[in-house]
Amino acid sequence: MIASLMRRAQGALAVALAAGALFTAAVPARAAAAPALSAAGAVLVDGATGAVLTSKAPDTPRQMASTTKIMTALVVASQPGLDLDRRVTVKQEYLDYVYRKGASSAQLKAGATPTVRQLLYAMLLPSGCDAAYALADTFGAGSTTAGRTADFIARMNATAKALGLTGTVYDSFDGISPTGRNLTTPRDLAKLTRHAMTVPLLQALVKTAAYSTGGTSSLATWSNTNLLVQPRPAGYGYPGAIGVKTGTTTAAGKCLVFSVTRNGKTVIGVLLGDEERYMDSMALSDWALGPATGSRTALRRSSAEPVPDVLD
Repeated sequence: MIASLMRRAQGALAVALAAGALFTAAVPARAAAAPALSAAGAVLVDGATGAVLTSKAPDTPRQMASTTKIMTALVVASQPGLDLDRRVTVKQEYLDYVYRKGASSAQLKAGATPTVRQLLYAMLLPSGCDAAYALADTFGAGSTTAGRTADFIARMNATAKALGLTGTVYDSFDGISPTGRNLTTPRDLAKLTRHAMTVPLLQALVKTAAYSTGGTSSLATWSNTNLLVQPRPAGYGYPGAIGVKTGTTTAAGKCLVFSVTRNGKTVIGVLLGDEERYMDSMALSDWALGPATGSRTALRRSSAEPVPDVLD
């Protein structure tokens, strides 16, 4: 009798253990932790909802270098009745400014008459501060160049306020801050970018790898400084990369705003003050969207970017 009861108990225990094993297997594994980042400040958001997926000091204001030009482009693109074929005469003072500042340049020619569309490409691809200056001077109001650029920067700040970017202030149309007060937070910059990427014109601009200068520049083509959208071997050719903007100054360090669409989902990321900006952007995208097709790991092991940085 006792032996029979023991056999039944052992049988019940075996069934219970088997059921427990099945139950355990059915519970999905917890998502891996987000990758560690070299950035001083960072955020990754869902492109559709704006939900924060991971962050690092997301609300600390920092200088943003040429990621400023996302707002510059948005203000231009938001002009009522914008004529993209409007011609703008390149002034020598735009070129002198770039030379004095040691800034990134689209190498526009003095006296050339690029269209507004061409100037947008010149600003967002090679990160031309000469092109940014031309756009601010053209679309600002006032009787002098200084007055017009000041008015344009005021519009940038007004747009930031309208979008609820409470940690953002601009003193520059290109990210070369004269006062050290050209500041944003990773959260604000992601919010701005998410809004900008709803504008079809800006979507098309920031994902372009190269664009013909049409004789308005001493360069034959403008190449995008964002190496995620650049095909190999010049860039990373990262699958699904659709923008957005680089930035580098001594005060800001290396910065990157990126967007990647893969497997039906889009993420937008901001990395401020990040010496490993491309490695970090790819690691974050792989974490959020699943590993990209092809070998990315070998590229990430390189300690240097494929091309040298400039102050962009």
